[in-house]
Amino acid sequence: MDVTVVRTFVAIVDAGQFQEAAADLSITPQAVSKRVATLEKELGVRLFTRDARGARLTIDGQAFLPHARTFLHSAERAVAAVRPGRRALRVDVIGRQLSLAGLLRGFHRAHPEIELDVVTLSDSDTAIAAVRDGTIDATFRAVTMPGRQLPRDVEATPVFDEPLHLFTGPRHEFANAPALTPAQLAGRRIWMPGNLPGTEWAAYYDELAATFGIVIDSVGPDFGIEPLLDTIAGSTTLATFVSEQTPLVWPAAHDLRRIPLKDPTPLYPHSLIWRAHDTHPSLTALRRHLVAAYPGRPGSGIWTPGWSRPTQPEHIPPRETPHRTGQPTTGNLSRTR
Repeated sequence: MDVTVVRTFVAIVDAGQFQEAAADLSITPQAVSKRVATLEKELGVRLFTRDARGARLTIDGQAFLPHARTFLHSAERAVAAVRPGRRALRVDVIGRQLSLAGLLRGFHRAHPEIELDVVTLSDSDTAIAAVRDGTIDATFRAVTMPGRQLPRDVEATPVFDEPLHLFTGPRHEFANAPALTPAQLAGRRIWMPGNLPGTEWAAYYDELAATFGIVIDSVGPDFGIEPLLDTIAGSTTLATFVSEQTPLVWPAAHDLRRIPLKDPTPLYPHSLIWRAHDTHPSLTALRRHLVAAYPGRPGSGIWTPGWSRPTQPEHIPPRETPHRTGQPTTGNLSRTR
């Protein structure tokens, strides 16, 4: 159904006359009559009767009117949803319980006026394709996986380097260690059933394992966080990795331990990825917020994969404040663990 003819129908009802509706719509009375005729033909009913007092709704016209108003309201909402400056900023965070969701929550607290649409896409290829195609405005990912390059017109900047912790049960050999070096984990079994081949987190942990002689065990189905915590809590040999800021809650009886890694500290390198020609005004605000909060990657004492970009984040000019004369200027847990 044509929105224009439905809008014309409602305009006639509101104006009471074809001629006044034509003036309101800036078209000729003949065009108004033609649109009404088109609508009546499509519906198969007569909508108006005309007399000296103006246009009056028929019984069918009265029945159609509330639906016509709802139709126009829905059409306006549909247009507003994609209109620049009105559509919510759509961002992929891999997992709503992971630290990246926390980054977005921080942005939301700083900019409560900006509407966010938070989505969770399972793998890097899907997320980057969605950025490229405009399905989402941005994603947080490790850039780049070995042998991969970002598509043309897709850009990235580092925004968060997250330290890793070893996560064990109370009877594990390292349960009481205040800190460990990655070298001390050589030959030890680290259970990460969510490390699916081809994902950026699997690539990260594969290189970590190869560098320090760690055994990454991804065998077994990934049943989620609760079964993982149960298994780790009851094992004397199994441990896993978690990111420093991954929020975790477990039963007190589990007595699980988070042990920092140092000398060097493995950092999981998160970057914000977006399409260069995305004109959503809130995207710049998000980038500015994240870049301002990113302290930069330390020059020593840390480990990151050779394929992660060792660059500093982009420079975004600060928001200009108008000057007035005389006035002062003022994931699945295992995905990133």
